[in-house]
Amino acid sequence: MTRYVVAGVDGSGDSRVAAQWAAAEAVRRGLALRLVTVVPPMPKDRPGALVRGDGPAREIADGIVRAHPGLDVVARSIEGEPVRVLTEIAQGTRLLVLGRRGTGGFNGLRLGSVALAVAGAATCSVVLVPVPDEREPHEPEVVVGVDARHPDDRALDAAFETAALRGVRLRVLHAWDLPPVLPRDPFGVLEEERAEREDQEVQLVLDVLHSRQLRYPEVGVLPDVRLLGAADALVRASATADLLVVGRGPRIGSHLGGVAHAAAHHTHCPVLLAPRH
Repeated sequence: MTRYVVAGVDGSGDSRVAAQWAAAEAVRRGLALRLVTVVPPMPKDRPGALVRGDGPAREIADGIVRAHPGLDVVARSIEGEPVRVLTEIAQGTRLLVLGRRGTGGFNGLRLGSVALAVAGAATCSVVLVPVPDEREPHEPEVVVGVDARHPDDRALDAAFETAALRGVRLRVLHAWDLPPVLPRDPFGVLEEERAEREDQEVQLVLDVLHSRQLRYPEVGVLPDVRLLGAADALVRASATADLLVVGRGPRIGSHLGGVAHAAAHHTHCPVLLAPRH
């Protein structure tokens, strides 16, 4: 399964968009695509836990094959509970792609319960794909959120790899705050002192990036240091990004960390949640 990109589909508009995104990503990575629909268990008088080529996955697969004739696409319907099935599948794949919400829930819901639970529990990278909204034209780029004092190596590796595959710029976003001894209002701090502290934050980012820039010399890197809360900075940056890459934070059961949780709910572009260490 490590040779596959897997997309969970249920016939919803979000899942169809996610399947198209997964197909394009599989082509970029030179991997096969597997589309999975999780269905309720069949009655005992109709045995067979796996039905190949059935349900929404088959219909979506047909459209993807027409759009990407050379892509290896297989559609499957698997009986079971969605979170359990998708989490188990994630153990053997490179990338699991889901729509941000499925057919359940209610109007206005930004992130479905299945997507949230799988994103917290899956062991592979998980991409949550929203239905696109109208955005201003922008330069193609991948954005990665990084805490320069405690960098997430897996998130950085995923971001550099993805930017290299796409041939686009990588914006490395580091949010910082003023020390407690100084006023939190930046206008209450001398401009010279604020600028000096910002230069220190930029240097921290450059130090974190040095080894990866040597490994990926083809990737243009733009350090972006913002005096904002991390979640706020990421959501704002996502408005002009093609993909946002975020670490999932420390493991607390199967829950996402606070910043990853906010990104999963509110970003304007697809968000890749890197595996935990």
